[in-house]
Amino acid sequence: MALRLTKTSLPQTETAAGVAQVEADNNPALALHRAETAAVQGYVNRSGAALRSGDLAGYLRVFDDAVEMENPQRQYQLRKLLLEQGLASLRGASEKRATETLLTMARGAIAALESDPAEPVLLNYAGVILYELWALDAARALFLAAKRLDPDLPHLERNLKELSNRGRSGSHKKIAFHPALADLTKRAKRVADRARPAQGMRLSLCMIVRDEEEMLPRSLEAIKDAVDEIIIVDTGSQDGTIEIAKSFGATVIEREWTGSFSDARNVSLDAATGDWFLYLDADEVLVIDDLQKLRELIKQTWREAFFLHETNFSGTEESGTAVVHSALRLLRNRPNYRFSGRLHEQVALHLPAYLPERIVQSPVRINHYGYLGVVREAKDKSRRNIDLLLAQQADGHTNAFFHYNLGSEYFTIGELDKALAEFQQSTRMIEEDGIAGHEYVPSLTVRNVKTLRAVGRNEEAIDRADIGLERFPGLTDLVYDKAMASISLGRVDDGITFLNQCIEMGDAPSKYTAMVGAGTFVPRITLSRLYLTQGKAAEAVELLSWSLENHPEHPGTIHPYATALISTGWNPDAVVAEFERVLGTMTATARFMLGGALFEQGHPTVAEAQFRAVLEKQPHSAAARAALVEALMYQRRYADAVKEAESVPEDATVAVIVLRSELFGRLLARDTSGAQAALDRAPRVGLPDGERALYESWLAEQLGAAAPPPPLAGLGLLSLMLESLLRVQDFENFEALLPLLARMPVVERERRELLAQIYYRRGFLRSAGREWMAVCEQQPDVRALIGLGHVALANGQTETAATFAAQALALESGNEDARKLLEATQLKLAAAEQKEAA
Repeated sequence: MALRLTKTSLPQTETAAGVAQVEADNNPALALHRAETAAVQGYVNRSGAALRSGDLAGYLRVFDDAVEMENPQRQYQLRKLLLEQGLASLRGASEKRATETLLTMARGAIAALESDPAEPVLLNYAGVILYELWALDAARALFLAAKRLDPDLPHLERNLKELSNRGRSGSHKKIAFHPALADLTKRAKRVADRARPAQGMRLSLCMIVRDEEEMLPRSLEAIKDAVDEIIIVDTGSQDGTIEIAKSFGATVIEREWTGSFSDARNVSLDAATGDWFLYLDADEVLVIDDLQKLRELIKQTWREAFFLHETNFSGTEESGTAVVHSALRLLRNRPNYRFSGRLHEQVALHLPAYLPERIVQSPVRINHYGYLGVVREAKDKSRRNIDLLLAQQADGHTNAFFHYNLGSEYFTIGELDKALAEFQQSTRMIEEDGIAGHEYVPSLTVRNVKTLRAVGRNEEAIDRADIGLERFPGLTDLVYDKAMASISLGRVDDGITFLNQCIEMGDAPSKYTAMVGAGTFVPRITLSRLYLTQGKAAEAVELLSWSLENHPEHPGTIHPYATALISTGWNPDAVVAEFERVLGTMTATARFMLGGALFEQGHPTVAEAQFRAVLEKQPHSAAARAALVEALMYQRRYADAVKEAESVPEDATVAVIVLRSELFGRLLARDTSGAQAALDRAPRVGLPDGERALYESWLAEQLGAAAPPPPLAGLGLLSLMLESLLRVQDFENFEALLPLLARMPVVERERRELLAQIYYRRGFLRSAGREWMAVCEQQPDVRALIGLGHVALANGQTETAATFAAQALALESGNEDARKLLEATQLKLAAAEQKEAA
C-alpha cells in the first residue's frame, strides 16, 4: 500500500495505556474500563472472523453495532480498529477480494463520518481506502478535510504527495465496476465538505480559591474575554476574594474546605455548563496574545483534552524562570471527567489515554506566579505525564510531537540525558518530513539547545542555536542560550554581547511560544549579576531598576534587585521603601520574594515583616508560613517559630521543611514532649529516615536515655544545624550539639574537616585553624594545609599562606586548589611590593 495510516494500532486493543490510566482507581472505574475494553475486543474478534471467512456483510454489521457502545470514545476506537483490521486483511488478497473489502470498508467509514465528519483520523483512513479504489478526487477531498482539521496529522502530507504523484502519472488502474462506488464517492465529498471545526462551543473557567484578593484580579482580567462563564469555588476566604470574583461576573460557590482539592474542583465542574472547561489557579495568568488561540482550540471536537505551555515564575533561577512544562488544563465537559486525589488532584486518569490523538499539546501559554514549591509540583505532574506517555509508546503511538512532549517532561524532572535523546529524535523525524506546519518546532529547538547546555555540551548548543536562528531569526531565546553557553565556556565578553543582543531584539513573537522576558528582564538580570562580579554595581542596579519599573508584573526581578541594593550598601528598610515606591500596593508574591532576599542577606527581622504581610492577606499560605518560621529561627525566637510551624498542614508541599525547623526549635528549647509528638508525625509528613534517627538520638541524649549513635545519613542535616547556630551566634546550643557529632560514625579526620569548614565559612578563623592544625599535628595532608593557607590569607599573613600552599603542592604536585591558593598569595605579594615601591 502506497499510503500511510495515522498509526496502526492492531492487534493491541487491551493497551498498556488503557490499563495505566485506571490503575490508581481500584473502584468501579476500573471495572468499567475493563468491561469496555473487553467489549471492544469482542467486536474486533467478530469482525476478524468475518473477514477471514469472507463475510463482508458481517464485518459491516460490526460498524453498525458500534453505536451500541455508550462511550463515544469507545465508538471511535472501535471504528478505527475495524478500518485498521480491514486494511491489514488486504495483504495477499486477490484483486477482486481486495476491491470488495475496500468497498465495504468505505461504506463503514463514510457512514461513521456522516454522523460526525470532524474526525481527522477517520477522514485520513477513508481517504486511504478511496485512494486504493482509484477514486482520487474523493480521496483528495478527504485528505484535505483532515488537513483542515489537523494540519499536523502524521503522514497526511505524505499521503497528499502520493495522491498527486498518482494523479500526474496519467495511468488509471482498471478495477471491477461496482455500482456503489459512484455513490460512495459523492457521499465522501459531501462528508469532506462538512468536516469543519465546530462553531458555537462554550468554555467554562473553573477555579478554586481562598484568600486570593491580590492574585485573582490579574488572572480573571487576562482570561475573561476568552471564556463564556466563570465558576469559582471559594473554600473560606477571609479577604475580598468573593467580591472580586463577582465583579468579573463569576458564579461563586462557597464550600467548606474538606482537605481535598479534588472535592473542591469537582464542585466547580458540576456547576459548569460549557462544552469545555478550563481550570486555573488564581496565580495563573493566560498570555494575552494567546486568547484567540484558546478560542480556536474549543472548536476541535475531535479532541478530549489539551496540554497548555506553563511557565512557572518562582525566582529559583537567575532568570526568574523556574521551569516550563506541559499542564493538562483544557478538557471536554463530560460527566466522567472528574478529579481524584486529595493533594495532587488528577483528572488525566479518567481520560481516554488509549487514544493519544484525543489528548495533545497546544501552543496556548499560561504563566504561573506561585512563589514556592512550584518546581516540586511541576516535577510530580511530569512524572505522572511520563507514565502516560510511556504507556502510549508501548502501544506503538509515537511521532515527532510525541518525542518532543516526552523530552519536555524528562527535562522538567532533571533527567537530562533522556530529555536530550527525545528532543534529538523529534528533531530528526521533523527534518526528514520538513518543518512546515509544526507550531512546536521553535519550542523544540529552544529546549534542545537548553538541554545541550544543561549537560555541558555548550559548543554544540551554540551551533544548534545558530541553525535554529537561521530558521527562526526572531527567536530571542536562542540568542539568550548562546549567551549562557558562552559564559559557561568562560567567554564572558561574548556572553555580554549576546545578552545585549537579546535586549535589542526584545521578546520573540508570540507565534514562537517563547519564554516571557527572554528579550527584556531575563537578560538584564543575568547582565546585572555579571556586572556585580566585575564591580560594576551602578550598572547592575540600573538594569534591575529598569526591569522592575517596566515589568513589575514579573516577580523574578524582585529577588536579584533587592540583593543588589543590599550588597551595594542600601539599608534594608530603604530597600523595602524602594519597592513600595515602584510597585505601589505590593502583592503577596512581591512581598514574599522581597522577604526571601532580605533573609538571605542577613536581615531576618525585616524579612519577618514581609512574610507576616503575606500571611495577613493569605493566612493559609504554607509557603509564607514556612519562610516566617525560618526568619524566627534565625532570630533565636525558637518558641515563636515552633508556634508558627504547628499551623502548617501535614500535607503541605513545605511540610517536611517546616517539620525540620519545628524539631530543631523544640530540641533547642529542651521541649522534649513536643519534640516526641513532632517525631510521631514524621512518617506521615515524609521526613527521611536518616534525619528522623538523628533527631531521635538528640532527643534521647536530652532525656538521658540510651540510644544508638546517630546515623551517617543525618550528617548533612547536623552540619546544617551546627552552621545555623554559629550564624546566629548561639554558642551555648552549638556546644551542646557537638557531642552528637562526636557520636556519629565519622573518623576524627573528617569530623575535624567538617568543623573547620563550618568555622571558616562563618568567619571563625581561629577555630577553623585550630581544627586544621590538629589534623596536621597527627599527619599533614593536602586539605588541611590548604585550609590553613586560606586562614592565613584571610588574616593578612600572605607569606605564611604561600608557605602552606607550597607544602600542599609538595605533597600533591597537581592539586588545583593548592595551585590557585599559591597564585593568590603571589598576586598579593606582588601588589604589596608595587605599593611599597611607589
